[in-house]
Amino acid sequence: MTDDPLLVRARGLWETLADVPVSFASLDGPAVVVSPTSALCPPSWAGLVVLGGAAIVTAPTVSAAGVLRRALASVPTDSLTRPEKVQAVLPVSEVLGPATLAYLSGADFRPAPADGTVEHLDPGHPSLQGLLRSAGPDDVAESGVEEITSPVFVVREGTEVVAAAGYRAWPAETAHVCVLTHPQWRGRHLARQVASAAVAHALTVGLLPQWRARPPASRRVARSLGFRELGSQLSFRLDLEADL
Repeated sequence: MTDDPLLVRARGLWETLADVPVSFASLDGPAVVVSPTSALCPPSWAGLVVLGGAAIVTAPTVSAAGVLRRALASVPTDSLTRPEKVQAVLPVSEVLGPATLAYLSGADFRPAPADGTVEHLDPGHPSLQGLLRSAGPDDVAESGVEEITSPVFVVREGTEVVAAAGYRAWPAETAHVCVLTHPQWRGRHLARQVASAAVAHALTVGLLPQWRARPPASRRVARSLGFRELGSQLSFRLDLEADL
């Protein structure tokens, strides 16, 4: 599986985001490195990514890295992003995730049927504000639509935008896909329509589409477009003053 081009590109992305030299090629359990500037997690947190049966972990300090190496050595790789498994061996005060990581090659892309209803807007276009208000801050934050750097692909009902998608340009020529649907318009395949347009745009310019999601509905949309789930991500804050 390690010669899978899609997996190689996905691993290269997260190795870059670690912001220090690290590799998924470690044969001795998760590769733990010290990286205060890691993009695998919020500042001062630990970040953990599993892809293709191997894992990398970033720690904010040398002492935290030592704690992580000792504790995570006893956790099977396929359980590393399960919060209950990590919390059983580490003093964790906060957790984000897990999120599933899925990727798409052009050969696997299954675009939604084109029906002419999808249009595109500039990022931050005023027409998006009604959708952002209707969805609420939690859904907006989960979707990432406020961070889109590509054109924003939308479906309207009358003049109102009821679904939007695009992507944020990430390192390693990656397109991080972002999708949001009005709560009253979910379940009508609108997310697939707008996401399909965003993914097609990313592939056209040579980017690797990434779909990072927790909700099952979002994961189903990704799979319908041909994305393959290759791994998962977990971030957590350590309480090193607690008893280990």
